[in-house]
Amino acid sequence: MASNPQTQTMQSVPSLAQSYRRMLQAAGNEAPALRRSFQYAILSSVMQGLAFASLYPLMEVILSESFNINQLWTWIGILGLFALLDWAFRWKAHEFGYSEKLANVTHETRVKLGLHLRNMPLQSLYKSRTGELSTVIAGNVDEIITPMGNISEMFIRSLTVPIVVILATAFINWQLAIAMVLIFPMTIPIYRWIRKAKGRGMRELANAHAETASEIVEYVQGLPVLRAANATGEKSERLQTSLAHLQKIQEKGQLKGVMPNFLLWTWIEGGIIVILAIGVYLILGGVFSIAALAALLIISVRLSESIALLTNVAAVLDYMEAGFEKIEKFLAIKPLTIQQPQQAPKHFEIAFENVTFGYAESESPELSNIDLTLPEKSMTALVGPSGSGKTTLTRMIMRYADPQNGQVKIGGVDVRAMSQEALMSHISVVFQDVYLFDDTVLNNIRMGKPNATDEEVEAAARSAHCHEFISRLPHGYQTQVGEIGGTLSGGERQRISIARAILKNAPIVMLDEPTAALDTESELAVQQAIDELVKNRTVIVIAHRLSTIVGADQIAVLEEGQIVQSGKHSELIAQSGRYQSMWQAQQGVKNWHLSSKLPS
Repeated sequence: MASNPQTQTMQSVPSLAQSYRRMLQAAGNEAPALRRSFQYAILSSVMQGLAFASLYPLMEVILSESFNINQLWTWIGILGLFALLDWAFRWKAHEFGYSEKLANVTHETRVKLGLHLRNMPLQSLYKSRTGELSTVIAGNVDEIITPMGNISEMFIRSLTVPIVVILATAFINWQLAIAMVLIFPMTIPIYRWIRKAKGRGMRELANAHAETASEIVEYVQGLPVLRAANATGEKSERLQTSLAHLQKIQEKGQLKGVMPNFLLWTWIEGGIIVILAIGVYLILGGVFSIAALAALLIISVRLSESIALLTNVAAVLDYMEAGFEKIEKFLAIKPLTIQQPQQAPKHFEIAFENVTFGYAESESPELSNIDLTLPEKSMTALVGPSGSGKTTLTRMIMRYADPQNGQVKIGGVDVRAMSQEALMSHISVVFQDVYLFDDTVLNNIRMGKPNATDEEVEAAARSAHCHEFISRLPHGYQTQVGEIGGTLSGGERQRISIARAILKNAPIVMLDEPTAALDTESELAVQQAIDELVKNRTVIVIAHRLSTIVGADQIAVLEEGQIVQSGKHSELIAQSGRYQSMWQAQQGVKNWHLSSKLPS
């Protein structure tokens, strides 16, 4: 589905033509099938309208004083023929909604969103909450695709059948046709009023559902912390607020629909009474028959149900529109452009050349005039207080976003001249907080190299010093690790992530203080695994404990987005500056002991 720059605002009501175009865009390769479905729905509606119109002559024959059995069978046959054609065309109209085509469109739309997700700037991705992305990719796709065929067919029928019946009535009695024109088409302004009132409500409802989904995901993920803080249930303020807001929106939507629906039904029922009165008047005047009036009343009652259905169909259309808008907003996020021609680095020295970067919502830049070279097959440590720009600097290498000034180069090649896949093929990352997928140990390690053999996976696990504990698991390498690796300890998860990085065998390794949250025994095992990982690679490590990086080839000290010092540990410790004060502070904490005197 193409992105539409003219996405509707919360206050506007999309026209039927706009909704039709959006559906065809969403259908993608199956758009011709959806278009045929609409065409068959129109033909089916015309046949149904003609079948209703056949009631006029049929009732004339039935109630005629000179009853003619041949004429009766003739009109029954004509009505049956129209009904049969209605059934046949309706069957064809359902080919889209009740076939693999609908599943194909849903699949293609999700694949398209997934590909866009892969190419989104990480900066934009991190701004989105997990629940919001889940709502767009899963929920909104179902909301706009699943009802597309059937709801549209119902809408077409509700509009087309009355038009055909009114035209047929005009051939029998133009006065009644005018009465029907005044009654049924006058429901259109009420219908638009309903769409205007409910349309905004449906968008608010869709937004409230997305917000609640985000809060639920966040609540479930943070449940251990919430329990520890005794902030579950009614005490989970954000989730409770979101649920209360959703309830308020739902109540508001119900109330908004009461008056328009009441007026619509009043208008339709009053219209039937008016038609009855006009019919009786025409009968008394000798220009209309009781049989025709009986047929007209049957038709009017049947059509009133169809027209009243418009309100419910319109609500579904508006919910679909809200889904369209969210998907279009998602697709409107432009991927980072790739400079042409694309280039591949010949070596793996990393260079920051006068790099300045700031977030759109920030008044001051996160990084300012960074000049730093990471020689190939060397270790560079980034140190500094929280918020100094260490993580942002490493994200620049992964092209989290493009700097406002300067260049980030790998082997002399600007990272903007590499596709995301090519760039990340050169980089392995070991995060402080390891994310494992709810899959087997084997598959979690194999993510580093999807075509790796079981033997290669095991070799990587041995190098990462995790083969021993994996062998003790209930099913060895086939053991399910649970969501986010919840069945494993922090050190075990960390070593599996290192095994994954070893298997990937990328020439650049980025470490985000992988031992910071581990106990002494786990830290030793993980450090041994890291020693295997960083051999003969360009390594950049974010360090909080300075004792872990005293052997680094160079240390860059960041403060307020600038490099204030750089050099080896021995050089920096001899200088009066930020690094020396950090080292002395950490050594002071290390040597600090708590003494207490117990009362006798």
